[in-house]
Amino acid sequence: MPTSRRTFAVAAVAALVLPLSACGSGGDGAGPADASGKVEGDITFQTWNLRANFKPYFEGLIADFEKKYPGTEVKWVDQPGEGYADKISADAAGGTLPDVVNVSPDLVAPLAKAGLALDLDKAAGQYEKEYLEGAWASHRIPGMDGTYAFPWYLNTGPLFYNKSLFDKAGLDPEQPPRTYDEVFDAALRIAEKTGGDTATLANVPTIEDFGRYGVPLMNEEGTAFTFNDAKGVQLLTRYKELYEAKALDSQALTATPESSGKKFLTGAVAMNPGSALDLANFKKQAPNLYKNIGITDQITSTGHVNMYVMGLMVNAQSRRTPAAVAFAHFVTDAAHQMSFAKQVAIFPSTAGSLDDPYFTKEDGTDETRVRVAAAKSLKGAVNYTPVLFSEQMKTELRNEVAKALQGKQSPQEALDNAVKACDRLLQQQG
Repeated sequence: MPTSRRTFAVAAVAALVLPLSACGSGGDGAGPADASGKVEGDITFQTWNLRANFKPYFEGLIADFEKKYPGTEVKWVDQPGEGYADKISADAAGGTLPDVVNVSPDLVAPLAKAGLALDLDKAAGQYEKEYLEGAWASHRIPGMDGTYAFPWYLNTGPLFYNKSLFDKAGLDPEQPPRTYDEVFDAALRIAEKTGGDTATLANVPTIEDFGRYGVPLMNEEGTAFTFNDAKGVQLLTRYKELYEAKALDSQALTATPESSGKKFLTGAVAMNPGSALDLANFKKQAPNLYKNIGITDQITSTGHVNMYVMGLMVNAQSRRTPAAVAFAHFVTDAAHQMSFAKQVAIFPSTAGSLDDPYFTKEDGTDETRVRVAAAKSLKGAVNYTPVLFSEQMKTELRNEVAKALQGKQSPQEALDNAVKACDRLLQQQG
């Protein structure tokens, strides 16, 4: 089941397509920029849709940094979620990319290929041990050496379900599905019992769903996609069965995470992925749903849940590399990540932070239960979406999946065509 990027600033964005004029090596072309000099000077820090809710936090963070490093000044700019990738692309092409940039792994990949993202393995490798291994590795690019952003906050979440809808279909609301087969069987049962009026799922499978199902997504070299294997076809075939039985919502072909969330709120679908952030929303907007909310683990065939990760990239062409590296590390160190995590339902990427009692001890509330379960699962979580899987590729996959669900082509043909299109786009990236 698709897990939406539900937290602030973790929206799916358009792929970066950097003009050829932006390509080249970082800095002056003589290798990695030197981050070992004195931390001083003015730098610009860009975030992704965070000012509205977290202005006091970031203003305090910047003030603390400037106090620790006299002679520095951090200019904070915040960009809206919509059009964020286009803004970064324009800045990269125009040579106006900020010194420290809030990125997701798919956004950092083209910047790294263009020589605009600082290789932290070379410039700041001493900090690697401070972060979770999987988080540090999340900003590595297949086919390239190096790590191109400090890991920042993480997120994952459970699968919510409507106990009353399960009960009406004759399913035990205290025994939720725990495997893909159980989810599919429950979905077909609910559709049958309601005459197709109630769907269980509201989204078509995405690349991360194929990953969590155990489908190999790319070859080891990162040069070709492989999700059209027998296991991938099996997953899409099951979704086609759901779609035909009306167990998958009829509007799933055009659904967004937001529209799916609204359908779950109104009781139109029986299950939906989410995070601890959603519980307060359920309580406020849908008290009847909140009283009947069921919480179960994210479904996976691999034993590893999906992890979303945000990072802070340092511009390889920054004129204030020591200050930029120092600030990116300051924002993402254990103390500041912990402080941020207590303001909003996200999780630190720093080693040891998830062992804090805040993430390990329950107090009897659903919110704490979700937080503790998510923190535990993050220790072995995987960012299934390949770093090189661009927004264009997501669109190609979605279009081919839609054709398969509508019976316009077989699941095998759909995935073959999607792989072919994505491989072509991959070659264009190179």
